[in-house]
Amino acid sequence: MKLFSAKQIYKADQITTKKQGIAGEELMERASLQLFNWMHLRMQGAPVKIHLFCGIGNNGGDGIALARHLLEHGYNIAVYVVNYSEKRSEDFLINLARLKERKCWPNFMNSDDELPVIGKDDIIVDGIFGIGINRTPDAWVIKLIQHLNNSQAFILSIDIPSGLFSDQSPKDFDAIIKSNYVLSFQAPKLTFFLPESGPYVEQWEALDIGLDVDYLSSTETAYELIGKNEVLTVYRPREKYAHKGTYGHVLILGGSYGKIGAVCLSSKAALHAGCGLVTAYLPAVGYSILQTSLPEIMVLTDKDEKIITDITFEIDPTIIGVGMGMGTDDKTIMAFGSFLKSNEKPLVLDADAINILSKHKDLLKHLPKDTILTPHPKELERLIGKWKNDFDKLNKVKKFSDQHQCVVVIKGANTIVVQNGKGYVNTTGNPGMATAGSGDVLTGIISGLRAQGYSALNAAVFGVYLHGKAGDIAVEKTGYQSMVATDLISNLGNAYLDLFQIPEQPQPSEAEPEAQQ
Repeated sequence: MKLFSAKQIYKADQITTKKQGIAGEELMERASLQLFNWMHLRMQGAPVKIHLFCGIGNNGGDGIALARHLLEHGYNIAVYVVNYSEKRSEDFLINLARLKERKCWPNFMNSDDELPVIGKDDIIVDGIFGIGINRTPDAWVIKLIQHLNNSQAFILSIDIPSGLFSDQSPKDFDAIIKSNYVLSFQAPKLTFFLPESGPYVEQWEALDIGLDVDYLSSTETAYELIGKNEVLTVYRPREKYAHKGTYGHVLILGGSYGKIGAVCLSSKAALHAGCGLVTAYLPAVGYSILQTSLPEIMVLTDKDEKIITDITFEIDPTIIGVGMGMGTDDKTIMAFGSFLKSNEKPLVLDADAINILSKHKDLLKHLPKDTILTPHPKELERLIGKWKNDFDKLNKVKKFSDQHQCVVVIKGANTIVVQNGKGYVNTTGNPGMATAGSGDVLTGIISGLRAQGYSALNAAVFGVYLHGKAGDIAVEKTGYQSMVATDLISNLGNAYLDLFQIPEQPQPSEAEPEAQQ
């Protein structure tokens, strides 16, 4: 699913009204009907008080139009116009007039007005600001927003939580509505999935308001949301007459005394991801551990007992995953540097491999094209430097990726894969995956996919999806607190199987009464 910028959505609106021969107010009516139908289907006329807070732009116009539909179907509503400017959009005024024709008189809120009383069992519809906001609201509006957030009432936001910017980071986090649910027009916004702004969106759903299909399908976006439908297009099924050599040979290189488990996790994950062969290269202390715990894995050892000091091997791997548990001893750094200078194989770099690159940036020029890097936040900061906010971070990662012709996996709650100036935002995963070894598993999965012939980008995007999906399946049995990294490996097979499960279709319901203008 494409994640459109605010500018692209505005253009879609303009093209839609022109090609479909409709006025802006008709597109607004279409949007408000979608909002109403969503609410009415779930509420069925429930006797609950609904407070609609509407700005004076088009987002507020959506809220005013929604209020009319709710009123006509007998809902108990109170409408507030947040009067933060003397300017009003034309479509807002049209819908305001329609609401007044039905003898519903909004409360016009100004800076010196008292804040309304809202019960914790009431519902708030937030339509104060839309995607056009680009400055911090006035102090009295911030006070209102904080009042709504503190009310304990359920908050439903129209298109985007008020005060949250669509294409830039917030300047005042106290000036943002904390939404329980966001009904986003046509597609969600990138800001819903970033660490700083994501917490203001508890749940979201995209409502199709009929924007021009040709424009939406032909327009390139800087970010794309990745779900099951997207990864199914890159999935490579097994061939009947294939053998283990068909699916590649992964070399997992890492480990040090006390951190052999990281290599075990990556090696096992690579096999479960579907590659044909896995060899682990690690200090001699890990030999018995690997041979005993993972009989499917072949093992090569460094001459040193405790650390990696010399990376030499006679095998011919398809892909090499490097860094997990490797440490940053001076001898290991020298060995890694020498390896990079002579290596011609595709790489997946994690953990200490990235930490070494951060301290010795001259080594970056030796990375093969399409190297995949999988840093956690601190490792990423060491690599690209500190960032001001999430959007600045994304810009820095894109610049780094372009400069070094690599794929960067920005690990987090919604992991983002970046290559060639585009970001791919993952939708799977949960807080239970914040556990030791989870990143080692991801490196193994991506390495295993790369070995099977997936491109670097597809291996990263698909690997991140499978990793998160395995976590989502595992958490149903473990809960968040008790999940461990091996649970992810154990459920990789289930994650693959889930790709081909058809979701249950909702039972048809009685036709809803059609709202009128």
